Amino acid sequence: MEEQTPETCLEAVKQDGFALQYVEEQTQKICLEAVKQDGWSLQFVKNQTQEICLEAVKQDGDALEYVKEQTPEICMAAVNQTPNAIQYVKEKLMLENTPAKK
Repeated sequence: MEEQTPETCLEAVKQDGFALQYVEEQTQKICLEAVKQDGWSLQFVKNQTQEICLEAVKQDGDALEYVKEQTPEICMAAVNQTPNAIQYVKEKLMLENTPAKK
């Protein structure tokens, strides 16, 4: 088996975000590309950042289910992308206090 390099891992997740589960050394860049390809790959991200989570829910709102630290911005982006993602909002008050988009 060939040794994993950042370049081969990046190419793999660009083709299939779920390949992230096999990446031994995750970087911010690799994780970002994985969630851009498939938001659900967020479940395999070891070190979630706001940027990675936001990209994941923009790609697929239902990825909100895997966001460890939800913010109003991430929740709104998820619900705007997939209205049914509201079921994964942990703090319903977050959405009530956020101005509605027109």
